Amino acid sequence: MECVFGLVGDGFALVAADTSAVHSILVHKSNEDKVMILDSHKLLGASGEAGDRVQFTEYIQKNVHLYEFRNGIPLTTAAAANFTRGELATALRKNPYSVNILLAGYDKDIGPSLYYIDYISTLHKVDKGAFGYGSYFCLSMMDRHYHSGMSVEEAIKLVDQCIMEIRSRLVVAPPNFVIKIVDKDGAREYAWRESIKDTAEVSAA
Repeated sequence: MECVFGLVGDGFALVAADTSAVHSILVHKSNEDKVMILDSHKLLGASGEAGDRVQFTEYIQKNVHLYEFRNGIPLTTAAAANFTRGELATALRKNPYSVNILLAGYDKDIGPSLYYIDYISTLHKVDKGAFGYGSYFCLSMMDRHYHSGMSVEEAIKLVDQCIMEIRSRLVVAPPNFVIKIVDKDGAREYAWRESIKDTAEVSAA
């Protein structure tokens, strides 16, 4: 019952995701971070089969770093999105990855942007997007309340509304979410929304 969603605000982009690692009827952990910091000014939120998600996102991250190392300049957000889409399209005809991606970034001369990339390598630049079962509720909430030029406070309020809707309406709702933001100051973790603690953390405490 995964959910990844994001939006573009005034000078920033935001990605939020559930943090549940689930297989069949088992919850393995509830603090799995599914929003990767791709580089200093990019975030990559992913949903899908756990193995594909981890392997593919790490592959993209290392190749983005390799490009910057070789050329001395980072990829733009659009270039990173097109590279990601190209790798998914190549794999689609060989050994496809079951992974859906929201790629957010901030470019100095362009500003914030958000790209929607699904498992069949569809690429769209969007203002808001979502994947997973939670997207049924997130997209309707964002259709109703999202507007361009949202402040960080307005965006976080909307994210919290989406999380509350998922928790109250989805039959097997993920309990915890992580929120990350990218703006001119870089990509960073903003907050966690936790309703339960991971058992390992509780035991350690």
